[in-house]
Amino acid sequence: MISLSNYLVIGALLFSISIAGMFLNRKNILILLMCIELMLLAVNMNFIAFSYYLGDLAGQVFVFFILTVAAAETAIGLAILVLVFRNRRTINVQDLDSLKG
Repeated sequence: MISLSNYLVIGALLFSISIAGMFLNRKNILILLMCIELMLLAVNMNFIAFSYYLGDLAGQVFVFFILTVAAAETAIGLAILVLVFRNRRTINVQDLDSLKG
């Protein structure tokens, strides 16, 4: 049987990878969105692990809410990404220093 600490270590590893990806790659908006999604999935893994080992369904309910927010964030983020690419012809974050109407 897999212990709770194994799930928590995997969740912490995924969260650390997402944080490192956000700090190491500050250029591409798409990579930043993927790092945010990975961070949300790491949190979901911890919620599911605690929910299973405590015998409570509240963690699994929170996961459904987090997945809903993640889907909305992805849709809005990709829409903004497409609009930025149409206007600026780049998705480089450093080229987006001026926000003029």
